[in-house]
Amino acid sequence: MNSFAILKVALRALGRNKLRSALTMLGIIIGVGAVIAMVSIGQGAQAMIEQQINSMGSNVLYVMPGNITTGGASLGQGAANTLTDEDVEAMRREIPTIAAASPVVRSQTQMVFGNQNWFVRIEGTNEFFPELRNWTVDQGTFFTEGDVLSAARVVVLGRTVAERLFPGLDPIGQTIRVRNLAFRVVGVLAEKGQSMVGQDQDDTAVMPYTTVQKKLLGQVIPSVNQAMVSAVSQEATVVVQRQINELLRQRHKIGPGETDDFSVRNMSDVAAASQQMTTIMTLLLGSIAAISLIVGGIGIMNIMLVSVTERTREIGIRMAVGARPSYIRLQFLAESLVLSLTGGLIGVVIGGSLAAAISGVLGFPTLVSALSITVSFAFATCIGIFFGYYPAHKAAALDPIEALRYE
Repeated sequence: MNSFAILKVALRALGRNKLRSALTMLGIIIGVGAVIAMVSIGQGAQAMIEQQINSMGSNVLYVMPGNITTGGASLGQGAANTLTDEDVEAMRREIPTIAAASPVVRSQTQMVFGNQNWFVRIEGTNEFFPELRNWTVDQGTFFTEGDVLSAARVVVLGRTVAERLFPGLDPIGQTIRVRNLAFRVVGVLAEKGQSMVGQDQDDTAVMPYTTVQKKLLGQVIPSVNQAMVSAVSQEATVVVQRQINELLRQRHKIGPGETDDFSVRNMSDVAAASQQMTTIMTLLLGSIAAISLIVGGIGIMNIMLVSVTERTREIGIRMAVGARPSYIRLQFLAESLVLSLTGGLIGVVIGGSLAAAISGVLGFPTLVSALSITVSFAFATCIGIFFGYYPAHKAAALDPIEALRYE
């Protein structure tokens, strides 16, 4: 008996009890659909976190002013101005695995244009900011190295600030007032969206850090709030982190055993930790949903056992006319497999539709991957074979004479 004939007989046998076959497949349909929907939620969350981390910069490390201790009391990170723009320049100059680096000086103040005003977070950086933050300029241009050296009164606005100060107008070339000083708008950044903590990243303005130090903060001794450093590759971030530590300890004359007055935060570590967390969550959700598949497999086994009992006389007749036990076993395995595969196909469609509905209605990102579909479908196939084998083996092991006598 060939495979086509076995499949044809299996379909005919299942077609005789359409409602029972449909109800039997229901467990597999729910199981596969639940697995795909749950895994898509986990993978969507993982993609969202990766996107948010990437929005903070490419292979970026953040160097923060460190902790100092006074009278035995630790004052905490950033308590002292232990980081300077010369430190940042030394990193860029002396560490070959650094692609770009920038001091960061922060402030916040009111910006005014005409009768419009907006309270803005100001970030002072250098000309490498777009490269460091993976943030393109949508309109105009970014300020230059010359603007940084001359502490020019130029500003690049985030999308939110541009819309608030210049509703319906082109902001490029316009002059705004910041603390009674005139600043020229040279560019508008592309829309970035919210950060991982829900902060509007577009509600910002970027200026040369020297301008912020001298014109806005009036620093007598220039210092920086932090430094952004980009490694040449993600693999190089660990080496860069170690070299930054060595360089700054040498520059700050920190002896062996003494505590660093700075800290280096590797965003690759944050990304790895976030990915591990979301992977565990995805596996947990998928495992919970996979229980439905096992329940569906038990349902298939129960129905197939009922089918063997109902068709005992038919099995006896087929054996009497020459059917081998292996053919009987294959026949019932084929019926179990058809049930699980059909249920799996329907479950894939329902799971994908459910994931799309979750994304559309609730706004939560979902990602239906080919891997989740393949794994769910393969698991459904294994369920059909595993739970269908015992009924098939029981059918093949029947004694022909006893089967013919069965009423």
